[in-house]
Amino acid sequence: MNVTLRRYLLALWSVPFIYAGAADAQSYPTRPVRIVVPYSPGGSTDVVFRILAPRLTEDLGQPVLVENRPGGSSTIGLDIAAKSPPDGHTLGVPNITFGANPSLRKNMPFDTEKDLVPVSQISMVTLVLSVHPSVPARSVKALIALAKAKPGSLNYGSAGNASANHLATERFKYMTGINMVHIPYKGGGPAVVSLVGGETALLFATIPSSFQHFQSGKLVALGVSTLKRNVALPDVPTIAEAGVPGFESAEWNGVVVPTGTPSAVIDRLHRAFAKALSIPEVRERMIGLGADPVGSSPAEFSAFIKKEIATWAKVIKEVGITVE
Repeated sequence: MNVTLRRYLLALWSVPFIYAGAADAQSYPTRPVRIVVPYSPGGSTDVVFRILAPRLTEDLGQPVLVENRPGGSSTIGLDIAAKSPPDGHTLGVPNITFGANPSLRKNMPFDTEKDLVPVSQISMVTLVLSVHPSVPARSVKALIALAKAKPGSLNYGSAGNASANHLATERFKYMTGINMVHIPYKGGGPAVVSLVGGETALLFATIPSSFQHFQSGKLVALGVSTLKRNVALPDVPTIAEAGVPGFESAEWNGVVVPTGTPSAVIDRLHRAFAKALSIPEVRERMIGLGADPVGSSPAEFSAFIKKEIATWAKVIKEVGITVE
């Protein structure tokens, strides 16, 4: 058999498989789609995806369910996603921890850069330096002065080791020269509950998880973590303008799928999320809670993640952040 004939027969043999792949992508999804949120209910990431889930259900034609799998600094939930069949029916939700974990944890259960593929960045979320009303500080400068006067007397909560709250507070400690005790929880929701209950003194809370408590007076907002004020809390100054020049730290979240997921399925998911994020009602709800919609392409999100990994590797070494 000559080379030309062999190539011709191989080409004919491969055609059914090409069309089968296309057919699978066109019929996707064939069953409910689960979004694995690696934190407890009530945190910003959970809130954002519960806003999106009903819209995604309408677009994809299958139920889209949010499943909370907290623990391990988000690695438990993302490991579930990484080890799921690569067919687009299980999605993982990375956030700021995703970029920091490779530099903080020696034994990762999955390879951050190889086992999960980016679909889209969903939002950027402002953090708010929040204190319990019993803390005698009503400004960033007053809090710093209190912490310096009583080193180690204040404790702060977080959604877990390497969470956005943890990383932001450690950066705040480093830039202000103060000493506080870290108390990690299994998610942003429990961390906020502990602060409202007075178990902790302060928290870099996300606006979606704490906004109602600012309104009721159960928590006091001292400053936002971004370089610009947030429209949801227009009267709250940035931490940079309130006494810590150059301070900036923001939460983000997105969607990833297991490596090997067909590109057509990834594109379908990206379109579904982009469409949901373009709905005025959805945007209004997210922005009102401090979560700015993004909806980037898979390529853009991939570049963003690579930058995050490099940035946090540098910051963690410089600041000396560790996980307990």
